[in-house]
Formats: sequence, structure tokens, C-alpha cells
Amino acid sequence: MFITNNILILQTDIKVTDSPSTLRGFIANLFPDNPLLHHHLNNPDKKGFVYVYPKVQYKIIDGIPMILGIEEASEIVKIVSNIDYLDLKGKRYVVTDRKLIEQDITFGVTENMFPYKFLTPWLALDEESFNRYKKRNKDEQKKQLESILIGNIISMSKGLEYVITDKITVTLNVHEVPTKLKGTPMLGFLGNFSVNFEIPDYWGIGKSVSRGFGTVKRCQ
Repeated sequence: MFITNNILILQTDIKVTDSPSTLRGFIANLFPDNPLLHHHLNNPDKKGFVYVYPKVQYKIIDGIPMILGIEEASEIVKIVSNIDYLDLKGKRYVVTDRKLIEQDITFGVTENMFPYKFLTPWLALDEESFNRYKKRNKDEQKKQLESILIGNIISMSKGLEYVITDKITVTLNVHEVPTKLKGTPMLGFLGNFSVNFEIPDYWGIGKSVSRGFGTVKRCQ
């Protein structure tokens, strides 16, 4: 399957130290009428969030802000590329350069295993699965996380209307890291995995990917 994928990389006068959530909020306020950018419903009769795989994702990698636009959201990223500053929690960052990468990339099950690494913490566990995880030994925890990762890939595929007909195989090597989501302490994971599935660079897997969690990149 080929997917349109645009990535906007912003160079600023100083490294950005705020979170992707703050970047997301700033961009959403600039374009309040576009639900793809803030992932909320804009229908006054239907309150809440849009629970699908986010077509717009916000990243801050090594102090560099990035905005990812997938499929129909790829054109929106082009519009956002015109911004010349970021105001994140009252701290102003001047955009000194911008790079827009426009791609048609492959996505889906493959015959070969590809290695990936998590650039940002992967939020794999909800409250229920966290309780099960803590009661298990190391081998059982690894199997649980591998199963969750396969489930994350399946959910991502459904959001993109890609039908998986072959078995997904995963090997995982991650370690626990403390992180926070909206100020709440969370357990995240960093490390590597291999899977017979092509995942585009900088896409997110797991929970809260629109806020930059679970960002992956293929290992060289």
C-alpha cells in the first residue's frame, strides 16, 4: 500500500524544550476550524475526541519540532509550513528555516523483518494491562508487550483502511522508562523491535501518538 506522507521540520533559533503537546496546542489554536490538527470533534452536537489513528502527529526530536501529515492531512501540513514562530507556554521560538518532505511511501506487511527503534517513549499499557504486566515475570511481560505491539499495528492499519491478511511477527527488546502524559506519571518503554511490517519513519505507535509518544524510526 502506498501512502501520502508529508513531514514538516522546523528549525528554530534555539532548541525547543517544550513538549509535543504544547506544540499541538499552539498549532490547534492557529487553525481552530480544522479537526485534523487538534483531533477534537468540531460538531457542537458531538463533544469529545476523534478516536481514530491521528493523521496529524506532533514531534519534538532532539529539540527540533516536526509535524507529520498523513493522507488527507498531508495538504494541511503545507499550510502550517507558513508559520514563522512558535509560542509555547509563553516562550517564543523564531522559525529560522523549514523543510517540507513530501513522500509517497510503502506501508504494510512484508516478507522480511525490519528493525526499528523508539525515539520517544511507547505508551503500551492502560490501567488494566498495567496491572497484569506488574504481576508477570520478565518472559511473560515480554510476550504481553509483543502482543500489544502487534495490536497497535493492527489498529493503526485499520485507521488507514489497510486490511492485514498475513501474520505479523514481532521480536521486542525494550526497557521501562518513567514519563508523563498531561502531567500524570506513566510507564513508557524505549528500545528496539523487529517486525515484518513497513512502518514509515517518525510515525507513532500506541497511545497518544498525536502528542509525540511511540515515535519510531527504522534502524540503519
